[in-house]
Amino acid sequence: MNIQVVPENKLSSVAPLKQCNVEKKEVELILVKDQNGVQYTSTSIVPSPTNHVGPPGSSGGDERETWGKKIDFLLSVIGFAVDLANVWRFPFLCYKNGGGAFLIPYILFLLIAGMPLFYMELALGQYNREGAATVWKICPVFKGVGYTVILIAFYVGFYYNVIIAWSIHYLFASMTNELPWLHCGNPWNTPNCTVPQPMNGSFLDNRTSYAKNKNTPAAEYYERGVLHLHESRGIGDLGPPRWELSLCLVAVVFILYFSLWKGVKSSGKVVYITATMPYIVLFVLLIRGITLPGAMDGIRAYLHIDLKMLNNPKVWIDAATQIFYSLGAGFGVLIAFASYNKFDNNCYRDALLTSTINCVTSFVSGFAIFSVLGYMAQKHGVRIEDVATEGPGLVFIIYPEAISTLPGSTFWAIVFFIMLLTLGIDSSMGGMEAVITGLADDFKILKKHRKLFTFATAFGTFLFALLCITNGGIYVLTLLDSYAAGTSILFGVLIEAIGVSWFYGVDRFSEDIERMMGFKPGLYWRLCWKFVSPTFLLVVVIASIVTSTGLTLDDYVFPPWSNVVGWGVALSSMMFVPVYAVYKFFSMPGTFKERIAYCVTPEHEHHLVKEGNIRQFTLKHWLAI
Repeated sequence: MNIQVVPENKLSSVAPLKQCNVEKKEVELILVKDQNGVQYTSTSIVPSPTNHVGPPGSSGGDERETWGKKIDFLLSVIGFAVDLANVWRFPFLCYKNGGGAFLIPYILFLLIAGMPLFYMELALGQYNREGAATVWKICPVFKGVGYTVILIAFYVGFYYNVIIAWSIHYLFASMTNELPWLHCGNPWNTPNCTVPQPMNGSFLDNRTSYAKNKNTPAAEYYERGVLHLHESRGIGDLGPPRWELSLCLVAVVFILYFSLWKGVKSSGKVVYITATMPYIVLFVLLIRGITLPGAMDGIRAYLHIDLKMLNNPKVWIDAATQIFYSLGAGFGVLIAFASYNKFDNNCYRDALLTSTINCVTSFVSGFAIFSVLGYMAQKHGVRIEDVATEGPGLVFIIYPEAISTLPGSTFWAIVFFIMLLTLGIDSSMGGMEAVITGLADDFKILKKHRKLFTFATAFGTFLFALLCITNGGIYVLTLLDSYAAGTSILFGVLIEAIGVSWFYGVDRFSEDIERMMGFKPGLYWRLCWKFVSPTFLLVVVIASIVTSTGLTLDDYVFPPWSNVVGWGVALSSMMFVPVYAVYKFFSMPGTFKERIAYCVTPEHEHHLVKEGNIRQFTLKHWLAI
């Protein structure tokens, strides 16, 4: 058998190409085989490189896995964005900052910054089909910001998994006929433990709210029975990890590993439970909450409108930071999730839908929370402001205490902690997927051994998280929560927004979106990306630095050295931006000007640098919208 390759310039001698209206194709190869005097011809026709579906520089045969179904992606994004902060932070912020009046700055910042940044990250990941680091092939000098957000996502996993472990501990502790935080007399209780009774404020002095009372059975169970905080003198006295919480943390790591080990094919199925369960439970708790005595007082306090509060700059800062952290832009998660979409997916519609669902969830959860707080206030004869609180104190002390007084308290406790568990798990899955996708796309050996790398990542977070389940672990958790993803994540997203909108170019980014979806983003989105969102982020970064104070936890004041450590953690991620930029500059060939050009020119256009055709060196590039 003879196999003969026919050169491209001889194709006309085999068969003439006819003019037609179909998409232009190229003949890649023709095999002519001679067998028993008969010739057989085989042609392989592939799309032209200029017509393949995907970003420039990628191959038409890109075999990147995609979501099994569109709903897998939507549920994953919603599950990541809707987390514990929607339940334990937003309702209290809304109440504290003027009730319904707080919604004015909140919705404003959602429209001018939250949604545009959310849309930008989804489009960036979907078009380039890369994780948070390698997506910067569009402007190589900014690749350091990819490493910044990957490291921040890794840091967050240290302490976020611990909060999920607390939820598992409470879940198993709830599986009894009588909840352990209902009465005093347990081994962890102090002689000062007092079962709350209607007190008309007599139990409280003028300096203490009910939410800050440390001698209720619920407060002592949390601080002494679970955390063993009384056995630590501060952050310098951590002690050994608690074995009960260690087992719960192992359970969290196993859930995360087996949810992520096969990529989006496995995680996309897990979110059918973890992303939908919180809504079912929240609805059940809301219905139960509004039927309680005093519930309407709590809801009225939640929704009261005090427009004078808008004169306070802190209200606007709270709204800005809440909308940013609530949507989850900047952690590399949205880029990672979107990179597994089909190229022509309508990510514009996805961005509007998922960000709206997230914010509506925050608002509705306030009704479930404040209906119960109203019940608590009436039951103990105190004001709403005395029971209103945020953070772990709300979901691990106040709410469980309220549940313990209801008929069928065991059932309500189990339901509530299942909600906390599922709220936390899919958010933690998102953060870990950002780390895995971001590094696996950059280092191909990790992609080849994804299961092993997923295990190493999960096990790494477990080892560091052990610091947060010691006797003084709550101090480590507070430090990481304040510094690991505080100013550093704001800084990361600011650099990201500048890199995409100014150096890569809003006009070019808009053309990329048009190539995917068939239409360009409107002027509103382009103006937000180029001017409004970067300005918003710059103001928030400055505000976060200026308003930064020494760490405290209730009455405990952290020593000065711990704040230095905290800023060290923050800088450890932020330093990737300038360090990588310097490295990239000196690793490029050519003159000073050519090195700059290579750094800011997309990798697939590097051949233009030698030709002197450098888009970023023209005024037109910087003025384009």
